[in-house]
This record gives sequence, C-alpha cells and structure tokens, in this order.
Amino acid sequence: MTKVTKEMALDYHEEGKPGKIEIVPTKPYASQHDLALAYSPGVAYPCLEIEKDPEAAYRYTNKGNLVGVISNGTAVLGLGDIGALAGKPVMEGKALLFKIFAGLDAFDIEINEKDPEKIVEIVKAIAPTFGGINLEDIKAPECFTIETRLKEECNIPVMHDDQHGTAIISGAGLLNAVQIQGKRVGDVKLVVNGAGAAAISCTRLYVALGVRPENVVMCDSKGVIRADRPGLNAQKREFATTRDLHTLAEAMVGADVFLGLSVADVVTPEMVKSMAPNPIVFALANPNPEIAYDLAIATRPDIIVATGRSDYPNQINNVIGFPYIFRGALDCGATGINEAMKIAAVHAIANLAKEPVPAVVDEAYGMNNIRFGKEYILPKALDPRLLLCVAPAVARAAAESGIAMRPIADWSAYQARLRGLMGDDGKMMRRLAEICRTDAKRVVICEGNMDNMLRAAVRVAHEHICRPVVLGNEEMIEKRAARLGLSLDGVEIVNPRHDREAETRERYAMILAKKKSREGFTYDFALEKMYDRTYFGMMMVETGDADACLASTYSAGEATASNVVSIIGLQEGFKHFATMHILNTRSGSYFIADTAVNPDADKDALVDIARLADKTVRFFAQEPVAAMLSYSNFGSSDHEEATLVADAVKELHEKYPAIQVDGEMQLDYALDTKLRDKTFPFNAIKGKDVNTLIFPNLTAANTTSKMILSMGVGSIIGPIQMGLKKPVYFTNSNSSDREIVDLVTIAAVDAIVLAKQ
Repeated sequence: MTKVTKEMALDYHEEGKPGKIEIVPTKPYASQHDLALAYSPGVAYPCLEIEKDPEAAYRYTNKGNLVGVISNGTAVLGLGDIGALAGKPVMEGKALLFKIFAGLDAFDIEINEKDPEKIVEIVKAIAPTFGGINLEDIKAPECFTIETRLKEECNIPVMHDDQHGTAIISGAGLLNAVQIQGKRVGDVKLVVNGAGAAAISCTRLYVALGVRPENVVMCDSKGVIRADRPGLNAQKREFATTRDLHTLAEAMVGADVFLGLSVADVVTPEMVKSMAPNPIVFALANPNPEIAYDLAIATRPDIIVATGRSDYPNQINNVIGFPYIFRGALDCGATGINEAMKIAAVHAIANLAKEPVPAVVDEAYGMNNIRFGKEYILPKALDPRLLLCVAPAVARAAAESGIAMRPIADWSAYQARLRGLMGDDGKMMRRLAEICRTDAKRVVICEGNMDNMLRAAVRVAHEHICRPVVLGNEEMIEKRAARLGLSLDGVEIVNPRHDREAETRERYAMILAKKKSREGFTYDFALEKMYDRTYFGMMMVETGDADACLASTYSAGEATASNVVSIIGLQEGFKHFATMHILNTRSGSYFIADTAVNPDADKDALVDIARLADKTVRFFAQEPVAAMLSYSNFGSSDHEEATLVADAVKELHEKYPAIQVDGEMQLDYALDTKLRDKTFPFNAIKGKDVNTLIFPNLTAANTTSKMILSMGVGSIIGPIQMGLKKPVYFTNSNSSDREIVDLVTIAAVDAIVLAKQ
C-alpha cells in the first residue's frame, strides 16, 4: 500500500484547482446562439414541458444521472463528529468515485444540522434536483430515522451507504467465505462486535441471506447485548440474546464468523483460537482492524480474514457496490433501493469473484494469478467488470419487484451503454467479437507456454470468440493452467514436437521446402523448422488446418515477421505488408501505420502502406481520411524525407484518386481541420477530419504509438497485420491479455471475411 503522508494529501487537494471535482458543460456554448438555447430564451421550453410532465425532467435535464451525496459530518470515516464543513473533502471524494466508477454525476451537500427532523425536511426540499440520494457519514441512531423517513417520503432511490454499502459487500464476501470453508450460511454462528449503523445493517442483511437470528450474538462497548439489559434502543433490541453470555471473549467460543465494526485490537489471538474450525474473521475497523491481518493468519492457518484495508487481501470496500447500485437504480427509474435490489447486488458481486480475473486487474494491483480462494473472496475495487454485472442485476431486481418506473427493455443495448460509461472505448472490438461468435474460426496461438498467451486463449474460448489452438508441450501447459487457476475447456493443445504430429510435420515440411526451394530450404531443413512453433502455426494456416494464427515476437526486426512473406505471401497488387495500431481516445479512433514491419520505407512502400491502411480502415467500417506525415508542410522543405513523402502522395493522387489522402504535413495540421484548411486551402482533404496517420518511417510510428500508450492518452489495439494473403498476426511477447484477445478477435474476423471472399 502506498504510504500517504499529511503533506502529500494536502498538496493533492490544494494543487491546481482546490478540491477534487468540477462541473463540465455537456452542450456547445461557444456562440451567442448556443447560450440562447442553454439559457434565455430557449430554456423556457424544457421548463414548460417538465411543468406539464415531471417525468420529462429525465429527458431534458441531468436529473437521471445525478446523485446527491449528503452528510451532516457527524460520523466521518474514523474521525467522528468533525462537522459538516470538515467532512466536505470526504463527500467530494465520494462524488469523484461515483463519476469514475459508474459515470454518475454527483453534488456533495454538507448540512450544518444535527436534528434528524430538520435534516429530513432539508433533504426532502432539495430532492427534486436529484435522481438519487446517497446519505453519508451520519451517526447512529439518527441515521436510521433519517434514512427510513426519506425512503418513505421521497420517490427516488435513497441509501445510507455506511449502512448498506458495507452490508452488501461483506454479505457477498460472507457467501463466498462460507463456501470456501465448507460451511452453510444457515448453520454458521455469528458474532458481531459493534452496534452502529453498519453493524445493524450488516446483521440484518446476513439474516436475509440465511443466517439464523438465534445464531447471532451482538456486542457493543459494554459487552454482549442481552435481552435483560435496560435502556436498549430499538435497533440493539432487535439482536439482543437470551444466551448466558456477557463478554466478547465468551461469545467467540465456537463461533464460525466474526464481524467487527468497532475499534482496533479488541480481538485477541486467544479469541481467534477459540473459534470453530475454519473460521471467518471480518475485522473492518478502520484504519486499524479489530485484529491485525498478519496476526490473525499466524494464529489460525485455517482462517479466512477480511479487513477494510487495501494493503491486505479481501478488502471490504464500499466502492465495490454503491456506484453500481445507484447506476442500476437510476437507469431503470427505481423509486427506491429495496431488499431485492440489495440481495441481487450481493449475489452479482459474489459470483464475479468466481470468474477468471482479467489481466487489467492483475496489472492494476501489481499481482499475478488472482483467483477465487481464501485470499480472494471479493472482486478488486478496480475490476471494470463490476459495472457490467452489478448495475444490470440491480436494475433487473427493481423491475421484478415492481419499483422500476422505466424498466430496461433491451438488456444487450444496456450492457453496451454501460461499457461506454466505464470508459471502455472498445465499441469496435465488441462489434467484431459479435461477428466472431456467428462463425467460430480455428485460431492458432503459437506460444502456449506463456502466461499471457494462455490466459488470452482461455478467455477467447470462454467468450466463444474462436476455437483457440495453443502450441506447446501439453504437460507444461496443463501445469501452467493449474498454477494460473485456468480451465482449459474449449482450448485445444497441439504439441509440434510430439511423435503423433510426425506425419503433420512431414507434410508441412514437404510443402514448405517446395515453396522455398529457391531460398535454400531443403526438405531436411524445412522439417527442422517444423519443430518451431511459429513456423508450425503459420503452416497450419497456409495448409488450411487453421484459419488464423497469432505469433509472438520480441521486436519489429524479428525474422518471424519477414519469414511470413515467403510462407503466406502478399496480397495481389502489393509489394509490401505492414501493420497498423488503432488508438481509441475520447475524440474518436485514429489509425496509425506502419508500426512494426518496414524500417526504411521508400516511396513504393509508403504508397502500399497508405493503400493498405485505406483498405484496413474500411474493414473496420469507417471512412478513411489519411494524412501522410512529415516535419514539412506541402513542400516547405526539400529534404530527402519530406520529398519522399510528397512523391508518395503524388503517386497516390495520380494512380489511386479514390483514396482520400494528402500531405506531406505536420501532425497538428493533420488533426486540426480548421487550421489546415485556413493555412493550406488547396489541400485535397479540405473539410474532412483525418482519422488515418501514415508516418514517414517505422521509428516515428512505433515510437509514437508506444509513447501514447505509456502516457495513458487512450487505449491501443494492434499491431494489426495488413497485406498478407492469410490472417497471420504478430504481437509483442509482453503484450497484455487484453491486447492479445483483441488481436485474436481481429484475426478471427479477418478469417471470416476471407472465407466469404
């Protein structure tokens, strides 16, 4: 866990614009006309429509995407009653989390009031502003009254996250921990230490999930909450026990589950030792738990431990739930957040933890091979799949329980919209994946002995993108899969070195020797090459034993890339092949070439690269508009490189007039249409936005694509092969799972198109 100092935190909040959030306009505002539409007089029309039909507010305003984060600062994190204003940084932070995890806008509102009745009236009065209200950091027992009243008196989702967020996340963890420990929810004995808002809500939800009330013992600072104790409030009385127990130590004897929402270090190793076999300890006091994670693990090797800390496994983190719960509730127009919706969220979160973990999550946490088990009972907070599984589950439960005013009609379209909200700019890849599922092709992944390749193979099989074939030693691959926690169902393993492949090796060698007889390939030399996975994979494609192939390489200059030409051959009418990367940004997709094949492109190579790029961009269902890049603008330099690019453009204009291309030009003129047209009004692509960038050499293109990726400007797909007769693709050996999956998907689509041709 990164150490956070006081200075670091204060600098973070102060530097630049103070605070963490701002308002960003979503409509044009550059002209007087824009302002007239945004405010007076144009704004009157939506006002009148909403007056006639209040539901129209969801059409003409941001109400349906806006959450109020409301607090009076009486129970702020572990800081206690620090006041409304002092709690503002926390509420701003909550608003930020809503935005980055679920695409929801949020206003933080700090109310300087402690009277529950007045708070209810204030929130009710401002409720028309919002699609939902997230109550935050309000102390118990007032929070129960406030939430109950607002849920009854407002017709929008209202949730006190301190209560229900912790309950939902820990409830999902409980279901999975109980399963791992070989127990049943209905049988476990539960000890709860703490009787505040979160503890009461957690216990109520656990009972709804199957824990029997008679198996619950709750403690507070005075010890076990017994039925004969005078002065109990309604919430504590709900879980008071008649058993002859008085202290936490007594309650822990024989307990299966401990839930702590109290204070640090209240649980001793002796208490943990007294618990039943295979115990479960959720020590959620922050920042220091009821028992330290390492101490609990050292005390009982059969234990499962969860805390609220991110520097240990099994973090109970509310961000796993609340953004997505509100997302689903607002999207279906739910009038509240009921028990059915909360339980749906519990099961969605619990089930996600059992799915294979994508590499992006491994990378985000600096870990390898995260998988379901004692140290992974819940999804990680940065798992992008949470939005896609929790929000729909909540929206569906709202509809089934009858409180969705605008139930989701098209769940596929809803999933697509959620992907857009999560910043996944892979709309193109999703469309291609759907094409793949209509005609699953056989795709060879040459390096089955690499973790990233094997994980990608399992994923494309699981998602039915293709029928993956991995090359390598079966025993080694199976051991690797077991270590990674991967199921090889749907993945075929072929070992080019195995005796049973002898006949195939000989057949491939005969074909290869014949094809390359003028390149010094004898039959014996070709047969030796068939023990090489890359050669074997390419020959599978060449002979039709596979439809596409993905090989691994370490650099652009690898012999792997050059040998493919003599084996697979170039498309008719071309003398070169090349690669392209697709850069997805908020401004749209850009196609960059050549990024991996031609180190010293001459004029003919540049012409071929531009032609191939034009063809490839059309393959992705976009209209290509290309700029041939240089440091020069339309003849401003007579240097050899600039002249080379200019000559290539001239030939393209003369021989291939249908291609929309011009240059040579600098990058800023390529991307700024108005600047280009004003400065060079004669340009051949006047009025058109460039989406295809042809670089003058491999160094420029390769460096640019990798720089953009490392800077996090957008996501990159590639390298995409252009110009070979058959779908043989190459990727860097250290590519991420996602990059490999994208390339396999494109290769499979390429094979589908080729088969139809």
